[in-house]
Parts: sequence; structure tokens; C-alpha cells
Amino acid sequence: MLNSDYLALLITFLLSLVWLRINDFTAHKGWINAQLSRKIIHIGTGPIFVLCWLLFPNTSVSRYLAALVPFVITLQFFLVGIGIIRDDAAVEAMSRTGNPREILRGPLYYGIIFVVCTIVFWYDSPIGITALMLLCGGDGVADIMGRYLGRTNIPWSPTKTWLGSLGMFLGGLTLSILLVAIYTGAGIFSPPVLDFIPTIVLISFVATLVETLPIRDIDNITVTASAILLGYFVF
Repeated sequence: MLNSDYLALLITFLLSLVWLRINDFTAHKGWINAQLSRKIIHIGTGPIFVLCWLLFPNTSVSRYLAALVPFVITLQFFLVGIGIIRDDAAVEAMSRTGNPREILRGPLYYGIIFVVCTIVFWYDSPIGITALMLLCGGDGVADIMGRYLGRTNIPWSPTKTWLGSLGMFLGGLTLSILLVAIYTGAGIFSPPVLDFIPTIVLISFVATLVETLPIRDIDNITVTASAILLGYFVF
């Protein structure tokens, strides 16, 4: 934990931007395809950002300053998506077909969710951290495993696979437990991490069921909303 909110904000901005630009660069160079790059960004951005919360001294403005990071990045996504800013590397890294307007869906929702969860939950509650890690690790790993390894489709959702859903569950569960364990070790949450595991398993399972629904483009919202609503009852 640092003594200055503004120094913590600067470090968080730098780390987040470096992560994004590394992935933009690799996709732009063709070293990895755009879809994989999009999901790597999806998986890695959240944990990096949430870990940076620990840098803030937790003053009355800490959560709002931290929320500036996803807000500014999301604003950039919006401006790229509507064509005011041209950023070919970002479009290649975050869109499926190279159309910048695609950023106005998944990536934009992703950023808005991070802004809201940062302000509402901060590290006063494990609800926000769990919901964000399900969004990052769960949804991201689900797409990678389902796309590259999945063979058997889910009957009620033909575009999704059982293996993708397994990736959703394991990816979200693993990141959630890892981040909560780090926060417990840092003294932010008082119960031992083992006490949180059954609750996180339950939330991960329900969020995985929600992710299997045949809904396109808004699963970032539905997965996070289900995790938050259940979290209020079980945490």
C-alpha cells in the first residue's frame, strides 16, 4: 500500500496500458489472432487492475480514482468504436471481424462493469472481486477452451460447448479464489480463505449456468449480474 492515491493511480494506469498495448502489438503483428488476443486481454486485465487496488491507501477518494483507469480506457474504446479515434491495433486486438463498432459491445460492457464494481464494492466486500474474476477468467477461458478444444455443443445453446462451460467454471473459480486469497493474506478480508471457497464455488457454478444461456454480446452483463445478486445472499 502506497501513501499517495495519485501515485497508485499512475502505477495502475501504466500497468493497465502496458498490458493492453502488448496485446494490441502482438495482434497487429499477426503473432496471435485477434480472437485469442481479445480473450487474453479479457483474462489478464481484470486481475492486474484488481491487484492494483492494494496500492491505494483506501482514503475516501481511492475507489473513485481507481475507477478512472477503466473509465478512461473504456472511453477510448467508445471513441474508437464510433470512429472519432483511429486505432487499428486496438481494433484488431478486440474485435472479431475488424469492424471497430464491435468494440461498442463486449469490450465496452466489460469496461463499464469494472467502473461500477470498483465504485460500488471496492475491497469492502469479496462480492465485487468474485464477480470481476468470473467475468475475466471465466468468460475468457470459456471462449478459448470452447473454441479450440470443444467438440460437443450444449443442447440449449448450440454455439457453446460443454468444455467451454467447464473452462468458464474453472477459470472463474481459480481466479476468484486466488484474488480473495491474496486479499485475505493482505489482511483486507478477515476470515481464512478456506471459509470463502464453498461460497465462491456456488457463485461460479451459477454464473456458469447463466453463461450457457443462448445470449450473444451481453453475457458480460448477465454473468456479472448473476454473480453479484447471488453474492449479496451468500457472502
